[in-house]
Amino acid sequence: MGKKNSRNTKGKIITAAWKLFYEQGYDATTIEEIVELSGTSKGSFYHYFGGKDALLGTLSELFDNKYQELIPQLDSDLDSFDKLMFLNQEMFRMIDDSISMDLLARLYSSQLVTSGQKHLLDHNRVYYKLLRQITSEGQQRGELRSNVSVNEFVKAYALCERALIYDWCICNGEYSLCQYAKQMMPLFLAGFRANTTVN
Repeated sequence: MGKKNSRNTKGKIITAAWKLFYEQGYDATTIEEIVELSGTSKGSFYHYFGGKDALLGTLSELFDNKYQELIPQLDSDLDSFDKLMFLNQEMFRMIDDSISMDLLARLYSSQLVTSGQKHLLDHNRVYYKLLRQITSEGQQRGELRSNVSVNEFVKAYALCERALIYDWCICNGEYSLCQYAKQMMPLFLAGFRANTTVN
């Protein structure tokens, strides 16, 4: 019970912080405002985070919380490829609507130069577990090619998502990430469908 409450408190702080970062900018957001919006305490904040900068690395947790919300919405009868496209659309819509492009770019930059943990590549994340589960089910149901390993497919999917986000960032968000991905993700990954022949 204690662990669940602990996760809830941390999650509330992360959600509040990123909402404020999007609405008023990272620099203009104070720890006091984050604490107030999250309904927690300063003590709780400093229990989990050394300061505001430490929140920059929590974007992957925010994404994983979104994936947890989306799991019950996945139709079990839906083709596994379509499930993956649904997840991509929902996640990129969230980025379009509520994630500051500047902070997203800052996170990606920090992951390039860090010698510490690369949060985006942590295969214990909900993101990777969910992708592996859907891919494995898709292969068992004959919807995805079985001559490609689950890990290879998941790596390709994650690579496509990162490439689209990176391009969106360097283009200063001049187009809808969600709409562009709707066109490009199926094209990038079509070769993994079981009914597709690849020479």
